[in-house]
Amino acid sequence: MPFRALALAAVVFTLAAVPGRAAAQHFSLGGDLVSRYIWRGADFGESFSIQPTLEFSSGALTIGSWASYSIAADGAGANEHDLYLSITAGPVSFGVTDYYFPAPGGTEFFNYDGDGNGAHWIEPFISFDGTEGVPLTLFAGAFLHNDPDNSVYLEAGYPFQVGETELGLALGVVPMESAFYGTTGAAVVNLSLSAAHAVSITDRFALPVSVTYILNPYAERSFLVFGISL
Repeated sequence: MPFRALALAAVVFTLAAVPGRAAAQHFSLGGDLVSRYIWRGADFGESFSIQPTLEFSSGALTIGSWASYSIAADGAGANEHDLYLSITAGPVSFGVTDYYFPAPGGTEFFNYDGDGNGAHWIEPFISFDGTEGVPLTLFAGAFLHNDPDNSVYLEAGYPFQVGETELGLALGVVPMESAFYGTTGAAVVNLSLSAAHAVSITDRFALPVSVTYILNPYAERSFLVFGISL
């Protein structure tokens, strides 16, 4: 899909999300420090990473920016800075993410070529966040710009809680040959178990921490990632 078509779709989504009366608007910001940035079973940067987030929401519309920066110079080639937009209707969300990798000396930001050599990978997606009756999360996304394979990623998750610890199981699949994901056919690239808990520091402050076990069966590699959220 050409970038102009995606940009037009984003404008249409935005206009459709503006209600006749004022909707609640909210800005949020934060950041994570993680021992490794593992995305869909792949290690980006092989080092600690800082991951800031800036997000604006108005009614069903959410627009945001997320990034991951390696704290080691050797990992700077895997730096990532994304923009995203989504529309939510109940437990279902539709959106698009623009992935950009600002590596030192890399492709210029305004290079939107779609032949695999551009600076931006555009992924429309649909997700289901689960309901009380159906406690499952589902995600489907496809790179429709700058990926000659138009790679697809599918993921199912099961969130649950034990005591005060929030846990989640996830299964991620690339159902095709993909140079982007490094697969030669359909492959399971992500099996994970995550645990998150707020550690009390004072009577008024608790620090959210997480630990995630990740296995990429296709690459035959596993990770145990520690994270702190602010």
